[in-house]
Amino acid sequence: MKRRDVLKAACLAPLALVASTGSLQTLAAAVSRSMAAVRGASRVRPGQPGWPSVAQWDELNAQTGGSLQKLSSPFVSCAGTADPVCAEAVANLKNPFYIGDQAALTQTSGWADAWTSEPSAYAVAARHTQDVVAAVNFAREHHLRLVVKGGGHSYQGTSDAPDSLLVWTRHMNTITMHDAFVAQGSMSPPQPAVSVGAGAMWIDAYDAVTTKGGRYVQGGGCTTVGVAGLVQSGGFGSFSKNFGSAASNLIEAEVVTADGKVHVVNAVKEPELYWAIKGGGGGSIGVVTRLTLRTHDLPDVFGVVFGTIYATTPASYRALVAKAMSFYRDALFNPHWGEQMSLREGNRLNVSMLFQGISQAEAEATWKPFIDWVEARPEYVVSEALKATALPARHFWDADFFREHAPGFIVADTRPNAPRNHVLWAGDRGQVGWFIHAYESAWLPESLLQGSQDALVDALVAVSVKWGVELHFNKGLAGGTPEMRKASRDTATNPAMADAFALAIIGAGGDPAYPGLPGAKTDLPRARRERKRVGEAMDELLRVAPGAGAYVSESSYFQKDWQQAYWGSNYARLAAAKRRYDPDGLFFVHHGVGSEVWSADGFTRTGGLF
Repeated sequence: MKRRDVLKAACLAPLALVASTGSLQTLAAAVSRSMAAVRGASRVRPGQPGWPSVAQWDELNAQTGGSLQKLSSPFVSCAGTADPVCAEAVANLKNPFYIGDQAALTQTSGWADAWTSEPSAYAVAARHTQDVVAAVNFAREHHLRLVVKGGGHSYQGTSDAPDSLLVWTRHMNTITMHDAFVAQGSMSPPQPAVSVGAGAMWIDAYDAVTTKGGRYVQGGGCTTVGVAGLVQSGGFGSFSKNFGSAASNLIEAEVVTADGKVHVVNAVKEPELYWAIKGGGGGSIGVVTRLTLRTHDLPDVFGVVFGTIYATTPASYRALVAKAMSFYRDALFNPHWGEQMSLREGNRLNVSMLFQGISQAEAEATWKPFIDWVEARPEYVVSEALKATALPARHFWDADFFREHAPGFIVADTRPNAPRNHVLWAGDRGQVGWFIHAYESAWLPESLLQGSQDALVDALVAVSVKWGVELHFNKGLAGGTPEMRKASRDTATNPAMADAFALAIIGAGGDPAYPGLPGAKTDLPRARRERKRVGEAMDELLRVAPGAGAYVSESSYFQKDWQQAYWGSNYARLAAAKRRYDPDGLFFVHHGVGSEVWSADGFTRTGGLF
């Protein structure tokens, strides 16, 4: 229906009503409702009637203490003559801390045939909750597309949108430790916890909680991921089989909803909103401004086992995959072990496993039967020996410790005056700015691991022949502690994650392709070929795991049946919370709760209640 037809219907419907009732009060109320529906049917863009005036933007800037920014990508200045802004951006192209400090950039530069990293029109660089309130109210009153960004790591492109107003929480990064925290209104006993501002990265949380505080908080593996985004997506860390998902560790949060109200939510205060932000997806039901997470006793050591093995024949490769899966089931399928094994083209098995709660000697003893089996067979070539290494757990995110003992494992933010703790794992650098060609995930049920394993092994071999696959054991919580699995089930995340032994991930990507970046180019024919191959590879797994759910933060932009895949039986409850706290759909993200009644760009309402 065209806009003029919508307007005509909005005007004629009240006239028909007053003709039948003769009530001017009824007419006034009906006109108000009808025009509100028209206004809510679309959001305005720059240059369109209703776009805020300069004076109105100035008013928002005053309300937020001068935090309003008009955005443009730093790469825009790369056109023409040399420019210092461009030079700085190019020099920091693989520095995620620099990218995170730019309101106009995102950690991923785009996705083939899906989205491209383009800045919002304006951003409120919020420093206080009331700045967020002002931005939310402004967007609602002026019918603007609203975007929320903390770490900016969304693969789905939910951290930016052209022609929108961005609520940017990067500067809301205060971290406070608690020896004895009690949630508001709760009768639960005090517990150790940490309160974290929505803009903090996990490296900041780990530095405060573990390096300085001697405690553990369950967060993400990538150090530059935002704390708030990971919790809202239901994210996982290396040791989630023992400590649960990030969402399951949330005690309390402060949330700004679409009506501009500030809510403190927990298990007893507005429990449905509290539950919805525990894995219901970021940016789709409100703006989380502060989170309080439980902390745990820190294990004595954290450790790693790395190694790479090649098989010389297809038959020996299948035997290697079978041995790896049976070894995982018998020796590693427990709360001590996390992270991954990957199977690659060329008959290759990569091992990158982490452990906690056991010593280095115990880890070495655990792996000895597998190592002995490999070394006894000449059909295998060990290009990197499987070796266990442990370090004091308090130093696991200690940048200075790694600078002294293992500098090759980290990459630092090299900008002048950068905090010394701002480092990322060297293995994560390839993701910085990358342009995604394809990305698929699937939770593999524990039932595939038990029994003969023949179907699982055949599927994994078929996948690795077509493309390759990573098995993230820490992102499937089967094998974990009963208490942790129970707590993780009490989140909005698809319950399938608690019954899965691993999350299988298959992906492909290219070099950074930010608009305006000198020399940047996207090879769309290659990207489409790779998307086809990745899809075919995932189909091999789905034959043995039909209907497997997917992890919302690491999944296909084109995910089929995304409501079921991301949230399973929890979606109806999430939708009810969305209708209660955001009935007009102010908050929109791609494949987020309630997005099915909006156009793909989030500007036009295409349906009624979802």
